[in-house]
Amino acid sequence: MPTQAYFEEQFVPMEQARVSIMTHAFNYGTAVFEGIRAYWNADHNQLYVLRLREHYVRLLESAKILRMKLALDADAMSALTVELLRREGYREDVYIRPLVYKSDEIIGVRLHNLHDEFTIFATPFGKYIDKDEGAHVCVSSWRRNDDNAIPPRGKVSGAYVNSALIKSEAQLNGFDEAIVLNHDGHISEGSAENFFMVRGGQLITPPVTANILEGITRSTVIQLAKDELGIETVERPIDRSELYIAEEAFFCGTGVQIVAIASVDHYPVGGGHIGPITSQLRDLYFRAVRGEVEKYRDWCTPVYGA
Repeated sequence: MPTQAYFEEQFVPMEQARVSIMTHAFNYGTAVFEGIRAYWNADHNQLYVLRLREHYVRLLESAKILRMKLALDADAMSALTVELLRREGYREDVYIRPLVYKSDEIIGVRLHNLHDEFTIFATPFGKYIDKDEGAHVCVSSWRRNDDNAIPPRGKVSGAYVNSALIKSEAQLNGFDEAIVLNHDGHISEGSAENFFMVRGGQLITPPVTANILEGITRSTVIQLAKDELGIETVERPIDRSELYIAEEAFFCGTGVQIVAIASVDHYPVGGGHIGPITSQLRDLYFRAVRGEVEKYRDWCTPVYGA
């Protein structure tokens, strides 16, 4: 478990990183966050943080949507993250959670004329979905929140109630995860993951205008598929019925990593198990994130001895 956090402009013991029950973000969901993975490579004796700066660029974009202003830039946030991990001394895979939040202790819903704080903690973390080589999923009865309501391209804490409704419905109905539709009935993403499918040998994913998070793992998968497998990704609207005739399908994201989809609404996807393209991409991904592929070493920020 974490022992330290970066909180109110200093490193403090975890038990001191506390906010009041009157805090604006606690009452109204006025916070944005990131999820960042760091991977331990025992052979290298190194902990690698995956695409660290890109995550903080996205965090600052999310913060801008919520009218947040910070003195720190992406490079400064990255440096603080590396320092926190060094202080923790982790020798295992880790999940890092930075947040920017409205810290005023007041009643009244708004975004302007409030103070913004930045905090980080990190904790050991393994799989997000246990059945990562063949998850059974459903199409949710809930719709993804729309860009003109709460923009999904921002990782806004309050918006994740939408994800929680989707995830709980799926699991309580016996599924591992759900696929959610956007306002016009096309595929958006999972409860908290981007979605890909394979049809006719093509890799297909919803466009960034389909009320999705502009995923960093998503962009990683697109690049790996192009560079290493020679497969271009088509970004286009996806109909629900296409899920039932797809050759392969998978989720991807920082938390979920890459999880193959075995069935949707009890329809088997392909052979009902992980397909060859998904399998190759998973293997490439896990080698790259542990700093084992020189071509993608710039994705990996070393924590120790850097």
